[in-house]
Amino acid sequence: MAKKAKAEEAVEVAPQPVVTKKSQAPVKPSWEIKDRLYQLRQGKTPLVFTLPSKNSRRSPLLWFDEKTGEQKELRYATNQNSPFVDDQKGQYILGRIIFRDGLLAVPKQQQNLQKLLSLYHPALNKVYEEYNPVQQSVNELAYMEYEIEALLAAKQMDISNLEAILRVEYGSRVDTLTSSELKRDGLVFAKKNPILFLELASDDNVELRNVGIKATDLGILKLSSDQRTFTYGETGRKLMTVPFDEHPYSALAAFFKTDEGMEVYKHIIKKL
Repeated sequence: MAKKAKAEEAVEVAPQPVVTKKSQAPVKPSWEIKDRLYQLRQGKTPLVFTLPSKNSRRSPLLWFDEKTGEQKELRYATNQNSPFVDDQKGQYILGRIIFRDGLLAVPKQQQNLQKLLSLYHPALNKVYEEYNPVQQSVNELAYMEYEIEALLAAKQMDISNLEAILRVEYGSRVDTLTSSELKRDGLVFAKKNPILFLELASDDNVELRNVGIKATDLGILKLSSDQRTFTYGETGRKLMTVPFDEHPYSALAAFFKTDEGMEVYKHIIKKL
C-alpha cells in the first residue's frame, strides 16, 4: 500500500500548450458587379441635371487618397476602364453624367462610371446618392414617424403657438385666418413638412418672432426699408440695429430675451 501511494505521488502532468483562437480580421466587402441606380437627394427631380464629369477650376473633380496622401484627378471617359486620369491611356472620349427626372440608371457594363459615382465623386451623398432599397425603406419609415409626431403635435397645439409657426411659413396672411382655418393649415403644414414643423415647434424663439411681426404689422414697431433697424412706431426712436447677415425678426427675438428687451416685450404684449 505504501509503494502504491508513493507511485501515485510521483505522477506529474506535463504542461499543456495554451490554445488561443486567432481573431479573424473583418472581411472587406468586395465590389459587386450589378446594375446600379442613382438619385438626386432631398427629393429633387429636375427634368435634366448634369453632374460634373471632369476636373475644372469651377467644378473641381478630385479624390484624396489617404494611403498616399495625394489628390487624384477624376474624369469620366467612356472609352477608359478607370475613372482616374493618371490610369487612363491614349485618347479619351469625355462622357456626360446626366440625371433625368432626378434619376440615373447605370448598367453593369459601365464599371468606370459606376465606380466614379459610387466611390470617388465629391458630390456623392451631397448632391446625389446610390439607391439602396433597404436604406430607402428605413428612411421612409423614419419620415412616416416624423409625420405622425408632427400631426399629433399640430392637433394638440394651442392656437397662439400654431399661429406663430404658420406665420413663419405664410407671413401676415395668418391674421385673416379663423381658428378652424389655422388648425387646418397647421395640420397641412405638419404633413407636408413634418421635420421643419417639429423644429419650429421646439424653437423658443418662434413665439417671440411672432410677437415681433405682429407688432410691426400693427405699427407698434417699424422696420426700415433696408431691414437693418427697428424703431418705435409712435416716436421713431431707434430700438435696435439688426446684426449683419441675420434675419431681422430672429434678431428681434434675441433682443426680447435681454433685460432691456424684456421690458419692450411686455409693453408690446399689453398693446397687442
